[in-house]
This record gives sequence, C-alpha cells and structure tokens, in this order.
Amino acid sequence: MAENRETDFVTVAAIRKGKDKTQQYLLNERQRIFVLADNAAAKGDAGRLLAQALEKRTPVKVTLDTRRPVIQQVVALSQRELDEFTKTRIPLPKAETDRNAAIDLAKIDPTRFNIVDAYLKWRCFRRCTRVIPSYAKAKEIFDFCAQLSCHLPGPYAVTPCIPFQYVRDGCYARAHQMRRIITTRYRYCCEKVFSYAPYTDDVLAVQANKWGGCCVEWWYHVAPLVRVRVKFRLPLLPKNFSIVLAMVIDPGMFDKPVLLSTWLAAQENSGCSPDANVSAYSIQPGSAYGPANYAGTAFVTDPGYVDTLNTLVGYSGLTTCP
Repeated sequence: MAENRETDFVTVAAIRKGKDKTQQYLLNERQRIFVLADNAAAKGDAGRLLAQALEKRTPVKVTLDTRRPVIQQVVALSQRELDEFTKTRIPLPKAETDRNAAIDLAKIDPTRFNIVDAYLKWRCFRRCTRVIPSYAKAKEIFDFCAQLSCHLPGPYAVTPCIPFQYVRDGCYARAHQMRRIITTRYRYCCEKVFSYAPYTDDVLAVQANKWGGCCVEWWYHVAPLVRVRVKFRLPLLPKNFSIVLAMVIDPGMFDKPVLLSTWLAAQENSGCSPDANVSAYSIQPGSAYGPANYAGTAFVTDPGYVDTLNTLVGYSGLTTCP
C-alpha cells in the first residue's frame, strides 16, 4: 500500500485566506493548495514557522498528506539540511526567464491565440527552431509518454514510470521527464507552459475524468509545450499552406496533444469550483522545473533530474480519486 505521508523541504510562495477564513498555504514545490491539520494549527508552531519562512524566504521541512491537501507537521531545517537544499535548488538564469501574461480565457480567440509568431511571441521560442513537423508525430510522442503511466503493467520503455494516474500533485516532475524524452529521444524543441491562479480565492480546477471523475484544485500547473507544424491546402493557393501551433502534452488530463487554449480552458471547470480562474500563464524554457516565487517570475531547474526521479518514484503508487 502506498504511503499516505511525505516529508520534504519546501519554500512558501504565499499565505492567503480562503472564503471559509482558513489559512491557505501555497508552496513553490507543490501545486496543491494546503491547509494546516487541526492538531498542527492548535500547537501554533507550524503556522509561525510557515509565516517566518515566507517572510525570510527560507525553507522548512513539512510532512504532507498525499490524500488530502493538509500540512501535518512543520520543522525548521538544520544547517546541514539548509546547505543541502541550497545546493540542489538551482535557479533558472534571469536572462532566460520570460514574463508572465495576464489572461482572460473568455476573451481570447482560439483560432488565432495558438498560432506561434502571430499571437504567441515568447522569447524562449528563439532558442530552438526544430519544431515537430506534423500532428501525427506529436501524437506519436504523446502516446509514447502515456504508455509510461504507472497505472499500466509495464515493462516500460523508459524508467521509472510516470504517475499520470496521480494528478493531485507532481506535474513539475511529470513535465520534466517528458521534456527529457522529447528533447533527447525525439530531438525536438520543448518548452514548459505554466498556468496560475494566484489571486484572492482563485484556483485552477479540473475534473479528473481519466481517473474517476473527482475534482482537483491547484494554484499552478505545468506541462510540456511543443510547437507543431500543421499543413493544409487552401482552394485559392497553388501549394500547401502551413502554420505552427502551440500544443500541450499532458497525458494526466488528455488522451492526445491539445491546443494551448484547450489546455488552459480545462483548468477553469466551474462545476468543480465557482472560483476556478486561470488568471495568468507563462511559457518558459524547458529547463524551468517549478516556480520560485508567488508572482511566477522566477523559477528553479533540475538539470540532473534528481528531484524529478524522486517525485516520480514517490508518487508511482498513488491514485487521484478515492
């Protein structure tokens, strides 16, 4: 049976009050929105340590419930642990970090929004030009990644398996492992797209239809973004016409590559939460692993895939819906 507790070093992105007046804790290293367990809140030390961690921008050691978004225990780091954390938390250089963009999904035109170089002019696209040449090839890559899912019996073409069946958290590790596959096995460009719900009571809310249909909430989400050349013939043109579209590879949510606008819209499921709202997104280099601040303007990397592999293994036996 999978362990229902995990302990890790984390930094606090923000502390905010929910509509029910509970304190919500947003952690840079986790996409879920956490609250303190009743016994931890009653002692007072946990809340104080988390508030200090936010103010001083220092890490703490937390014990988390993998079934519910609950912080069970908070402990200050020893000097050795702090040194270990600092050594492994490698920032994405400022020169490579792109902006965040505010977004109102109700107002975008999906027929134009997904066209690279027409609407999407992100700086990181200049770093690599080898885009995926067809939707068929993008689907081949998607299917290869999806077959690595830990809920399938294996053997797996690449190990460890990827826990697509547990979408409550771990998107950063799933995305980074897929990025490694896309860039090293297939040799195509791969960026990361981050979506955010950082303001007031906003949440990203999705219905996990692939894993039982329960609702899942996050404060951010990330997945590999690829550029795909799509060719077609227009009646008045003498030859084939092509455009490059931004598409997302996310087997935890979908059964095929989807347009960026489709991926974003799926995270505004009002049936799961009346507060569902994707208020910002950003496209970053594929080396970006996870956010390093609440504003989504700084990121950390995992060049050795150490955090990636630890998370994949740790979540391999977990499931999304009860």
